[in-house]
Amino acid sequence: EIAGPFPSAQPNSPKEDVSRIKEEILREKPDFVLVASGGSGIDATKAAIVLAILDGNIEDYFGIGKVTEKLAAEGKKLLPCVAVQTASGSSAHLTKYSNITDLKTNQKKIIVDEAVIPPRALFDYGLTKSMSTSFTSDGAFDGLAHCLEVYYGASPESFEKAQEIALTGIELIVSSIEKATTEPFDIEAREALGLGTDLGGYAIMVGGTNGAHLTSFSLVDILSHGRACALLNPYYTVFFASSIQKQLKKLAHLFSKYSLIDESSLSLDGQELGLAVAKALIALSKRVGYPTTLGEIEGMSKAHIERALQGAKNPQLETKLKNMPVPMTSNMVDEYMKPILEAALNGDFSLIKTL
Repeated sequence: EIAGPFPSAQPNSPKEDVSRIKEEILREKPDFVLVASGGSGIDATKAAIVLAILDGNIEDYFGIGKVTEKLAAEGKKLLPCVAVQTASGSSAHLTKYSNITDLKTNQKKIIVDEAVIPPRALFDYGLTKSMSTSFTSDGAFDGLAHCLEVYYGASPESFEKAQEIALTGIELIVSSIEKATTEPFDIEAREALGLGTDLGGYAIMVGGTNGAHLTSFSLVDILSHGRACALLNPYYTVFFASSIQKQLKKLAHLFSKYSLIDESSLSLDGQELGLAVAKALIALSKRVGYPTTLGEIEGMSKAHIERALQGAKNPQLETKLKNMPVPMTSNMVDEYMKPILEAALNGDFSLIKTL
């Protein structure tokens, strides 16, 4: 017997949708849950299953390993989740992450736990032909950010694997994003984007995202997630530059293949190389008509900067600080992150203060 269907979640997986889906699960008492949706619906369903089995407040599970910890303490198991992905982007069908948003505070937080990985997942890339142009770009830049940020912050132990995943995923996305947005029914472009964003999901199972993702969590009321990451990553690239020279060299060569960076820049190093790669990322954003500064965003205010700084100090999000190639602690946020965000307001890279 099949119960449903039930409505999916709104973008960014609001808490209210998580609660609603949890109540459906409790009412129907299923043997497993099948979710056919984009990343927001899958993330909300993962979190709803946690609440249906373990009860409590969603805040109890933000951070690393909190779900597994409580499952072990209570001798319980989560209901299996079969995730059918319908959009190329977050790769929620593959990962240990569930991103949930509080619409009252406009702050996103994250569950990081192996227990919420869907044991079965399906993704027919042909389904993405119905994605709108803006949704396609947002998903592509989310996947690119997963690859890029994991690559930037990769540990020595995981570096080779992270590099192979990231460079392959980034090239698939860079090479196909324009065609997928201008010719939405081109299946080769759609498959390339799907593979690229799925590699982004693989990347965040090997490592973790950092600066741009962290700041994006505080901009949910004015920017879609992928667009926020696309806008912010160039500025974090300049901040990280001295610590990611090997990555920047590889990226510069990759971007030069797609005329995003001048070949004369391939001999650069240090901060100049970071700036060249940052400008290549900006050039890619411009190709799909994206804004490249926070100052261009309607509704952007000083309150958003303050919210982002406070969010970065929240212990539930400290993994994003630790994942940085230039690791930060909460007491360094005002001194070093604030100038990055001020630079992103008007595109002035000279404002960025490096460690």
